Amino acid sequence: MAEELIRGLRRFRREAFPRYREHFERLVAEGQSPRTLFIGCSDSRVLPDLLVDAGPGDLFVARNVGAFVPPFDPDDGEHGTGAVIEYAVQVLEVADIVVCGHSHCGAVRALYEPPDVDAPNLERWLRHGREARVEGPVDEPLLRRTERRSIALQVGRLTGYPPIRERVEAGRLALHGWHYLIGEGRVEALDVERGAFAPLEEG
Repeated sequence: MAEELIRGLRRFRREAFPRYREHFERLVAEGQSPRTLFIGCSDSRVLPDLLVDAGPGDLFVARNVGAFVPPFDPDDGEHGTGAVIEYAVQVLEVADIVVCGHSHCGAVRALYEPPDVDAPNLERWLRHGREARVEGPVDEPLLRRTERRSIALQVGRLTGYPPIRERVEAGRLALHGWHYLIGEGRVEALDVERGAFAPLEEG
């Protein structure tokens, strides 16, 4: 694997970096100013930049198991994801936050069938998705439903962050929930008012 990564770095230096050199230099000189915070799952099949055709400097990205948003807790919370959220909103002043879950999510399956490993951090982290569970046999339709419920849960949890709530109420920040169907290359978007997901308009 290390050799594959090194070969990839060489290709980047030889092929990709020259195309973006001036852009990178401008980002260094002027600093970053992304418009969007993308909160996604760490799943290796989810590639935010590829999914939305973004370039360097376009997205500020937080990734974790399940694309979960921990509740706002200034005293004793999960400060990693919370810190990304606060930096994006209060320092970079992004205009949009996208919470992007996906189909066939291992974290969602683990809400019903925890992996048989000694992983206390993972076990604690999964509590941020447990409210999304539903009753019934654990099959693919139930898992898709849970994935969508989890996305809605995380979007709702964002409003517990005071800087986010203030900016949303002032019309300066918009929140979005996306469900990425990996095998189809499609994204469903959460309609907050209806509490349902619908295919994202594609042009």
